[in-house]
Amino acid sequence: MKLPSITLSRETLSKFEEAIQKEWIITNGLGGYASSTVLGINTRKYHGMLVAAFHPPIDRRVCLAKLDEEISIGNNVYPLGANEFQNGIFPLGYLFLKRFSISPFPRYVYAVQNVEVQKTIFMPYEKNAVITIYNILNESGVDVKIRVFPLINWRHFHSVTDRWKIPWKFVQKQENKGVDIRFDIPRSTLMMTMTNGYYFAKGKWIEKIYFREEAKRGESCLDDCYQLGRFEMNVKANKNEKFAITAVAEKNEDDTRKVLAEMPATMYYVEALYEKEVERREKLLTKFHEKHKGVTANDWLNWTILATDMFIVRGINAEKNSVIAGYHWFETWGRDAFISLPGLMLTTGRSEDARCVFLTFKNYCKDGLIPNFIPDQARQPAYNAVDATLWYVNAVLQYLKYTGDFKFVQGQLWENLKAIIKNHVRGTAFNVHVDSDGLILHGSQLTWMDTAIDGQPITPRAGKAVEVQALWYNALKIMELLAKRFTEKNEAEKYAQMAENARKSFVERFWNSEKGYLFDVVSEYDEDNSLRPNQIIAVALDFTMLDNAKNEKIVDVVRRELLTPYGLRTLARNDQRYIGVYAGDRRSRDKAYHNGTVWPWLLGPFTTAFLKTKGYIEYRREYALKNFLLPLFTEQNFKAGLGTISEIFDGEPPHMPRGCIAQAWSVAEPFRAFVEDVMQFRPKHEKEVLQGSK
Repeated sequence: MKLPSITLSRETLSKFEEAIQKEWIITNGLGGYASSTVLGINTRKYHGMLVAAFHPPIDRRVCLAKLDEEISIGNNVYPLGANEFQNGIFPLGYLFLKRFSISPFPRYVYAVQNVEVQKTIFMPYEKNAVITIYNILNESGVDVKIRVFPLINWRHFHSVTDRWKIPWKFVQKQENKGVDIRFDIPRSTLMMTMTNGYYFAKGKWIEKIYFREEAKRGESCLDDCYQLGRFEMNVKANKNEKFAITAVAEKNEDDTRKVLAEMPATMYYVEALYEKEVERREKLLTKFHEKHKGVTANDWLNWTILATDMFIVRGINAEKNSVIAGYHWFETWGRDAFISLPGLMLTTGRSEDARCVFLTFKNYCKDGLIPNFIPDQARQPAYNAVDATLWYVNAVLQYLKYTGDFKFVQGQLWENLKAIIKNHVRGTAFNVHVDSDGLILHGSQLTWMDTAIDGQPITPRAGKAVEVQALWYNALKIMELLAKRFTEKNEAEKYAQMAENARKSFVERFWNSEKGYLFDVVSEYDEDNSLRPNQIIAVALDFTMLDNAKNEKIVDVVRRELLTPYGLRTLARNDQRYIGVYAGDRRSRDKAYHNGTVWPWLLGPFTTAFLKTKGYIEYRREYALKNFLLPLFTEQNFKAGLGTISEIFDGEPPHMPRGCIAQAWSVAEPFRAFVEDVMQFRPKHEKEVLQGSK
């Protein structure tokens, strides 16, 4: 299966302000990655040539910030690298960029006089390593010399380095074609080597590199990097030469040396490994298209399929396997993992990965809650989410619909699922419990709209949030279905009665007859009639509490008031709290985050709800594809994070991409809706599984 390609010409790259906003990212399946802009200028503290996950899939550290090059032709030296400082960009090597492409790995092509330098970057799968291949075509008629300068750092990816405040202690050991660097704090090792050529150790500090995107976000934006020395290669006149530089980072010297020993030492084996990584991605596409005959293998679809792979990460063992919520800065979040799991793993046939993720979170389950956040090992998991656990239960149903694997669910998850319901009934952390009306009562800042400033929620939703009740009812119906399957009659009857009580209360309390849609939150004394997209989840789930007429009214009002080309607004524009642009410092951004900002993941449940209520006739599906999904897929795969989809967009046109450049649920949910609802590739065991709910 041919890989998709994105190519930017010299003309496109010459438009600096547009080009500098285009970024690429490649990942290694451990949580680590390499990322920069198409101009080779790092604009974020999260950018780096090797950002290694020291405790996969977390504890990510910027080890190798970048590789900058220069070419000597005769008596002239031409820099190809570029870094931004507060007073400007120096040097201006990006001016020599002839072309940038990604297919599936980034490639820079520089042209200086009659010398062309190709620089291709890839990461071996499940290794904290990055390999850069250089191909130099010298048609200048004279010998030339290429020098490559590594800029290293050794910081957590959320931080920056000030060399005067953070004393570095490291030992550099030069090899003929490489260098070993051992750090004391934290104790860790970086090893770099080249296939042919020489390494010269002559280091210096490059201070106050400026990250423009961090400055815009009100974050720390100045960073000091250490330039180790240089790799050097001579290229004869009218000759073509290739070499590769490999960088490996691990927590200790032995582990680093072990990984380096597994890396190719010659160009022949480098290219073989490169082809292996290409082939792995080709197989992902082939596997999908073989199971989905008749789906056109166009670039936007293939980029989306490949994007699903970057979020699925291996931990230090199978019990740590998980989902990275977003790149660059998000880590492992329970809510994101289980909203994303069907689109990332089930539609793509990765059921084994799904099983590992279920077990990872089951092992972290505490008092009936799965963690909202699994942090670096030094901190404890956070359980401050009322909906993450309910999305987990929903994902179990989706897993069964695709696999029919009741044996796994009964043997590994069933007791945990029953404990979840039991704990919700008697009460768990954060005042989460079943109220006397059968609905879930919860504290503030526990739904996905959870931002706060100075400890005060921006969108306070304490009480009974609409999507939480929908997920609770859905979970009870799933439990009823499973109890019947596992011949636990009393349990099935109990769950059925609980579900019916919740349904009656929901219909009575949540339907806003004046507005013709659902209240967003209800409490003992009040109802919040804010028009938000959360109610669409009540329509999209397998088990809904409303009749089709009410569901269709919800779809219509959400479509009319909240739908944009790239997702749903989080608040109607006519609301006085609406903020249409997500920009500024953290406080300003937090205010906008769920008060108008557009979220593309919501296109998944919206598309499902639209077709569920309107019918799956062909012209309806074509309409949904053209108007709801294609603008996101065909435009945004080629804008901010190339080949993937951003976290959020401005509420106001032109709906600029914001937040993370690659977000798991932004990819997963629209993709799931495309496969299941638009293309009608329904899960193989869906009818069999859902028959148990009758």
